[in-house]
Amino acid sequence: MGDAVPPELLETLRATAREIRRDIVRMTYAAGSGHPGGSLSVVELLTALYFRELRIDPARPSDPDRDRLVLSKGHAAPALYSALALRGFFPRGELATFRRLGSRLQGTPDRLRLPGVDASTGGLGQGIGMAVGMALDARLARRPTRVYAIVGDGECQAGALWEALLAAAHHRLGQLVVLIDRNRFESDGATEEIVGIEPLVDKLRAFGCATAEIDGHDLAEILGALERARATIDRPSAIVAHTVKGRGVSFMENTHVWHGRAPSKDEAERALIELGVPPSEAVR
Repeated sequence: MGDAVPPELLETLRATAREIRRDIVRMTYAAGSGHPGGSLSVVELLTALYFRELRIDPARPSDPDRDRLVLSKGHAAPALYSALALRGFFPRGELATFRRLGSRLQGTPDRLRLPGVDASTGGLGQGIGMAVGMALDARLARRPTRVYAIVGDGECQAGALWEALLAAAHHRLGQLVVLIDRNRFESDGATEEIVGIEPLVDKLRAFGCATAEIDGHDLAEILGALERARATIDRPSAIVAHTVKGRGVSFMENTHVWHGRAPSKDEAERALIELGVPPSEAVR
């Protein structure tokens, strides 16, 4: 890694991550549905990308030269929506409409309705193919665009993901970075008990990717891995981010139970208090 990350930047990013976690709890509670577990596990990844790494401008969301982010695990939309709102792509108050009829903030992202969303996702295993296509298009058009894709570890059970990685390596797409949210749980249980994907790093390397393993909640490690990926120009980068399902809310951590379950009022209040919200402001 190059220069050390300034402590003040890390503290700012950590504060942003806390806000995103609070938004996730509030949104899923208000909607009475959603996927808090896998949303909470990608918070630091999205924070590092949207508030440090990505070359984007909320005033020009369709800039053809912008970097792209494909949230292949589209059920983690609450985390994405919060990051986009905090970054200035739409009013933060709109987060309260999550999953409501007619809202731009549906259960999975819709690029045709919400500024800042680069890909409509939700069909697991499909987003990586979109990201590969975007990276190849950028190369052919000679644009400076870099493409980042966040995939779930459960998605790594899908053959389409590996076909896309083969294509990315074949075309030597150095502008593509794949971040794998390795939280070890999917909707029905532990990933390794359903369809094991290990040795994941060895497989990614064998498929032609420059690989790295990091703590997916350590912002300095994430930024360092992204910096190294920028320096890789001859092949795609794959970063295995070891994370905790439900990170930040004690009773949601390390279990599949909260993959697709919204918190009750009491649970949301408890979660928000754990995330530093005063009890009087936790649930209104």
